[in-house]
Amino acid sequence: MLESKRRAMIFLLLAFILAAIAGYLVFDKVKTLNSQLGGMTKIYVAAGDIPSRTLITENQIKTIEMPNRYVSKSYVTNKNKLVNQVVVVPLNKDDIITNNMLKPATELRKANDRLVAMYRSDKIQFDQVVATNDRVDIIVSTEENGQKKTEIFMRDVPVAWAQGEGSKFVGAALEVSLENAPKLINMENYADHIRVLKANVGKEEDNPAKETQVVTEQQTNQNAANTSDNKNQATDTNNKENNKQKSEGKSEQKKGNTSNKK
Repeated sequence: MLESKRRAMIFLLLAFILAAIAGYLVFDKVKTLNSQLGGMTKIYVAAGDIPSRTLITENQIKTIEMPNRYVSKSYVTNKNKLVNQVVVVPLNKDDIITNNMLKPATELRKANDRLVAMYRSDKIQFDQVVATNDRVDIIVSTEENGQKKTEIFMRDVPVAWAQGEGSKFVGAALEVSLENAPKLINMENYADHIRVLKANVGKEEDNPAKETQVVTEQQTNQNAANTSDNKNQATDTNNKENNKQKSEGKSEQKKGNTSNKK
């Protein structure tokens, strides 16, 4: 009995020593791996399905921990970067949110409005640096059938956002109706020159942008010529009627004289 107990104690002691050694080795390995991974960082993921082009809300996101070694610079680690942002692609639950998925939310004044970007170029000129919530008038110069004209294409157009300030200003996004968006893009592509003028922001700030037509000097001269021709035609017509009446009167007078002679 004493011999069997002694053997049992030896086995238990050896088992304890081996377990301690194994635990130490595991702990050392985990410590080494953690040092290689560089700790843990919280990143933001989707808490549920997020449709594209929707404003991100707090209940749609959550955080998970990821080893620093696997954290990309594109991962969102700061909650402030998600404020007033939308995702451009649909996300499923637990999908990682990256910076290239995010775009600033645009607060359009009307649901039927669209944003058309205009950037400085040889064709497009901004006379002044504009900022968000400014308003602009768009002047276009075109040539049609050899006739050049410059006219106001749109006026009082809201600026949704501007890119750059001061000498670094490069362009802006203009808010126009869905019907006017193709017209503005067509002018950007095919007009000879476009100038964007900063407009005064007055009491009629809420008026929608509208397309207007300006009568050019040539059109004015043409209208004046047409008016003169119309007047001359009217005068000729009146003279013809008067002459006709006179001739008819003379004919009646002759008939009367003839009847009297008879």
